[in-house]
Amino acid sequence: MTQPLWAPWRLEYIQQAAEQLGCVFCDEAAGTIDAAESLLVHRGDDAIVLLNKYPYSSGHLMVAPRRHLGELGELADEEALEIHHHSVGAVDTLTAVYGPDGFNLGWNLGHVAGAGIADHVHLHVVPRWSGDTNFMPVLADVKVIPEHLLETRERLRAAWATR
Repeated sequence: MTQPLWAPWRLEYIQQAAEQLGCVFCDEAAGTIDAAESLLVHRGDDAIVLLNKYPYSSGHLMVAPRRHLGELGELADEEALEIHHHSVGAVDTLTAVYGPDGFNLGWNLGHVAGAGIADHVHLHVVPRWSGDTNFMPVLADVKVIPEHLLETRERLRAAWATR
């Protein structure tokens, strides 16, 4: 029998993202976010790699086209190829830095599918470890992320640069 995965903290994020002005992916691609607050790990010609501000696990990355696109089918071949290349790079970098046991990679297309930012397509790269679902989200409505996002950013940027 299929077991539900409850993520009650997502509703607050989805509502906040809907109220947000601008597009975090476009802002990161353009380099207009203050360097100290930027979650960018890598900026390529056609795509970017950045940390998720509300991660499911440490190192949760997103790969997005630099161009603002709301539909997966709107990606140019070059963009799709670079997103694929960067998703492989994300897996390699996360493996080198954190040594996860596996990964979830996926697109959330549309708000009903869980996309907090539905008008700019992006691919999630989520590292996973055996037994990584602990009791905290279930009992205390708390998601335990053991490392500060900016520390994660620095570790991943450094590892990405040596690929």
